[in-house]
Amino acid sequence: MKNRKAASRALLQSVATLALGLGLTACAGPGGHPKDPLEPLNRATFRFNEVADKYVMRPAAQVYDFAPLPVKTGVGNFFGNIGDLWIGANNLLQGKFVDGASDGGRFLVNSTVGLLGVFDIATELGLEKHEEDLGQTLGFWGVGDGPYIVLPFLGSSNLRDSVGLYIDLSVDPVWQVNEVATRNSLSGLRFVNRRAALLGADTTADQAALDKYGYMRSFYMQYRLNQIYDGQPPRVKDPDDEEARVDDAGATLAATAEVPAAPDKKENQE
Repeated sequence: MKNRKAASRALLQSVATLALGLGLTACAGPGGHPKDPLEPLNRATFRFNEVADKYVMRPAAQVYDFAPLPVKTGVGNFFGNIGDLWIGANNLLQGKFVDGASDGGRFLVNSTVGLLGVFDIATELGLEKHEEDLGQTLGFWGVGDGPYIVLPFLGSSNLRDSVGLYIDLSVDPVWQVNEVATRNSLSGLRFVNRRAALLGADTTADQAALDKYGYMRSFYMQYRLNQIYDGQPPRVKDPDDEEARVDDAGATLAATAEVPAAPDKKENQE
């Protein structure tokens, strides 16, 4: 119990420190992206995450990926089942009572017939899997996302989602395990399982953009907006897209300027 409280207290202090840092640096001057006033710090954290992923997290995920598919599926189902209760609570907080009831039904079915969630029987019965968290619930009720943040190891976030993440972790059953070794083992297994599921996507991101940081920032903002509005977000201009269009237009003009004008036909005839 003391270890769990100490871990929660440490995470709360980190969030509080981050919030204070945001307050102190928000007026530091205009940056390239209006939602990213901490871009220099975020880029430094992003580079740290890239190195940590290259030498620690990605190799661990690649080793884990050799496990038989049924094992990986069972592990993902187990942790997904644990999350269904909190997902259901967030659906209820958003007034989505049918989805909330479905999430509760999923947990009951998979925890019993599905052997603690190892087998996803609920999906076979037509109970759809949802993805909700407190950050989405706060966004649903109009809480602004705040500045963009890159969290160590966890990656893209924003101030609203970071606060929501702290509460998500505070009620997470894995974090409620008193035995430190068991809690750390479960947390590590869940993290590696999620990282292994992204082994193809990270290669796509590396190849898709000249500036991976800007690509991931734009992707996260659009992805979260899409989640909050259940796939029907309002149209919002992304400065990253605007800058890309300006760069493309500039490149086109430059290329055009370098092409010599075609000689006049009359001059050729003469």
